[in-house]
Amino acid sequence: MVKDSTKERAKSRMATAPMIGCIKILLTIFNFIFWVTGIAILAFGIWTKVDLYKYMDLSTDYRAEIPWVLIGTGAVIVVLGSFGCCCTLKGVAPLLYLYSVFLVIIFIAEFSAGVSGLVFRGELQAGFREGLTDGLEKYDSVPEKKEAVDKLQATLKCCGVDKYSDWFTTPWAFKQAGSNNTVPETCCEEKDPKCDRTNLPMNATKSLNHIYTEGCHMSVVNFIDANLAAIGGSVLGFSFLQLFGALLGCCLARGVNKAKYEQVA
Repeated sequence: MVKDSTKERAKSRMATAPMIGCIKILLTIFNFIFWVTGIAILAFGIWTKVDLYKYMDLSTDYRAEIPWVLIGTGAVIVVLGSFGCCCTLKGVAPLLYLYSVFLVIIFIAEFSAGVSGLVFRGELQAGFREGLTDGLEKYDSVPEKKEAVDKLQATLKCCGVDKYSDWFTTPWAFKQAGSNNTVPETCCEEKDPKCDRTNLPMNATKSLNHIYTEGCHMSVVNFIDANLAAIGGSVLGFSFLQLFGALLGCCLARGVNKAKYEQVA
């Protein structure tokens, strides 16, 4: 009986060791992906704070704290990813359970963010319309608005809110001496010398007048429709990956505890 019991424990230890090794490899791969994702979110947050905010600031729904939230989230993920690697390599069961709890919390936060982005996409589009209209009205009086509108028009190759003629009734247009129906230089095609941006007809065309005729609101809406759904879906998909990581962490912790028990037995 004693010999049989000893053999069974030996077989159990032989089965546990490869299982722990396999889980460690999977969890290490997950930690690396998790860590790289944190770096990406951190970089995106910094980019949003440094440059992208100039466009986002035109939306009335834009929140100035969003870049800091992204930077903070990215930094936390990087730290947690490093913590997860240490826990995985050392195989400390309590720390692995703690790491799993953190991953579940990250899952809840990312899942909520992904759903919110998809649900409030319409409000974001409406906010851009209001913000763009306000930007045109304050184009000549608020330097920050002028810079944001100019950058948006040059980048998205658009002009006005719904169309180029939106500029004709702005305070800026009324101050253009000797010119009627005028648009800014950023409405010109790549600063084309043939650009005819003054005394424009109501039916101006891109080919004849060398200006962008499509409004920026539609360009922004198209951009949001093309990218926000994909980004939101990616966030939702990645959030479920955290659950997989949490499951691996719990399995490894359980395996470590089992191996310790078998050694004592």
